[in-house]
Amino acid sequence: MEIRIPVYRPSLNGNEKKYVNQCLDSTWISSKGEFIGLFERGFANFLNVKYAASVSNGTVALHLALVVLGIGPGDEVIVPTLTYIASVNAITYTGATPVFVDSVEDTWQMDPADVEKKITPNTKAIMVVHLYGYPCDMDALKAIAVKHSLFLVEDCAEAIGTEYKGKPVGTFGDIAAFSFFGNKMITTGEGGMVVTNDQTIHDRSTHYKGQGLSKHRFYWHDVVGYNYRMTNICAALGLAQLEQIDLFINRKQEIAELYIQNLKNLPLKFHSGTAEVKHSYWMCSILLDDADKRDLLMDYLSAQGIETRPLFYPVHTMPMYAQNFQKHPIAESLGWRGINLPSFPALTDNNVIEICSHIKQFFIS
Repeated sequence: MEIRIPVYRPSLNGNEKKYVNQCLDSTWISSKGEFIGLFERGFANFLNVKYAASVSNGTVALHLALVVLGIGPGDEVIVPTLTYIASVNAITYTGATPVFVDSVEDTWQMDPADVEKKITPNTKAIMVVHLYGYPCDMDALKAIAVKHSLFLVEDCAEAIGTEYKGKPVGTFGDIAAFSFFGNKMITTGEGGMVVTNDQTIHDRSTHYKGQGLSKHRFYWHDVVGYNYRMTNICAALGLAQLEQIDLFINRKQEIAELYIQNLKNLPLKFHSGTAEVKHSYWMCSILLDDADKRDLLMDYLSAQGIETRPLFYPVHTMPMYAQNFQKHPIAESLGWRGINLPSFPALTDNNVIEICSHIKQFFIS
């Protein structure tokens, strides 16, 4: 059946066309132009951080963050196994070893107690992943990082607008990475951002992302750098999206509340926030009590023209990371039982109510 309600669709109803046309008219369409600086400063102001460096996508934002911290072969980086593959691949790109930790049942985020257990003399950093718009326990994780003199890297790809105890995620660690892929809270099509409050880390980020080009001599490169720059066109899209970010976040929270109210008394749990966090609801997600019903429900909704996605499969179960047998029971249970429901800002109240009605019908029939 044709998809009537996709799991995600970007909202491009602001100044996107206007700003992109300005790029075209100016002919500044590559990695130089006024929108790059405007977007970087605007995003830094949104987070209340000192520095932001735009990049070509969220995966390279993670890789760049690790590179500028000097992480490489022989180092270990602790990372949750319940995450999108990019978090782990970025570690592998550097030659470092990803060390997996389990999740917390209630929040789905990385387990600080398991992080503490996995620290060795080779541990160089903890990569915190704020999964599906919910923040990790940053008090506990930051305390562990400080105690063991470890770098703290925040993967905020799914958490633009998320807050922990009133403070935006991306502002707790040494460096943070964001994604602006087409399904993120704001989008540039493909794009990302590396943010920090440390000037040296920022200077290294801009140096490495621009092919390692010397500041003082044309075509002189003093490190092996990368072409990770964002285009002016992407930055123009990003600036227009950033102007609407409060609208997007507020609508996401309204959609989540509708799901919560209309999915009561069913054999599932909605992934909701608590008083001390601001869940940005990048994805509105449910956890079925019975894992055997997960794929059946997804197939049932698909037959009604409603697109869904499974939760991420724990990375330690994937072939390239499964050489050493491991068990992370909570992450595995979450991965086999979870579903992402449609949650884009233009989703109507009637759409949400219809989706919930079909979910109820599935459990009745």
